[in-house]
Amino acid sequence: MYDFIKGNLEAINPAQAVVYTSGFGYRILISLQTFSAIEKSLGSEVKLYLYHFVREDDEGFFGFATKDERSLFELLISVSGIGPSTARMVLSSMTSNELSAAIVGEDINKIKSIKGIGQKSAQRLILELKDKIVKGDSVKDLSVPGFCANPNREEASAALVLLGFSKPAVSKVIDKLLKENNEEPLESLIKKALKLL
Repeated sequence: MYDFIKGNLEAINPAQAVVYTSGFGYRILISLQTFSAIEKSLGSEVKLYLYHFVREDDEGFFGFATKDERSLFELLISVSGIGPSTARMVLSSMTSNELSAAIVGEDINKIKSIKGIGQKSAQRLILELKDKIVKGDSVKDLSVPGFCANPNREEASAALVLLGFSKPAVSKVIDKLLKENNEEPLESLIKKALKLL
């Protein structure tokens, strides 16, 4: 129904973006990959490829900087037991290239390291997606721009809370990570926190 949205990027954090177009401000859920690709476009025009999620008690948009990331998201949610929120968590924990390599290489331990993915889900991901990724039917170019952002404790905490983690648990983990390295970049900080939460 919806393919993409093009408009002014009014606000952004690692979990969501607000895009203004035709008099409406659309709140769009994003992954860390998309955040890193569009964060520098704040105040200017962006284009996000959309996935419209509709459930009996919920509705929303997931946005992606590339068609390939959206395709990988759609592959992930086609797997039994993987919903849109988990798929976004997966795409926030690894780059598309890393995830595809882990699935094709049958690296269960790497996939299991993602929050919300257990042994059975990891096995299902490999079983159901390996051939599709190898054939490249849905995902052609999985390259994603490198992450680049300044350390920001509050932004990392807010993003993790938006992803569904409790604020006390998030604060404890973020404090621990910043104690180890106070210069930790934002995306790296969130990725490490996801593994500890």
